[in-house]
Amino acid sequence: MERVYNKLVRDNIPDIIKAKNEKPVVKTLSDKEFKIELERKLDEEYKEVLDSSGKERVEELADMLEVIKYLAKLEGASLEDVIEYAKEKSAKRGAFDNKIYLEKVIENE
Repeated sequence: MERVYNKLVRDNIPDIIKAKNEKPVVKTLSDKEFKIELERKLDEEYKEVLDSSGKERVEELADMLEVIKYLAKLEGASLEDVIEYAKEKSAKRGAFDNKIYLEKVIENE
């Protein structure tokens, strides 16, 4: 029997599969393919975040952060760089502490 996944997985997954006496069939992606698959993985993780809560949600957010780390790496940046940009944006534009929901803007006449 085969189970088809066709998705990006963490580095230790093939060894975990082998430990179960199963045979993983894998390939190494090019940078272009890797970027595409990271973007797909980000979408997958995003949906899992939305479908979870509590400790499970925090774990899913960690998975999402791992994907973001590698997307940044492909752009020549680090996770720390992303966090620094986030801090700069918070300083300039604010964060989400006040839970502000913008309904509309009325233009002056």
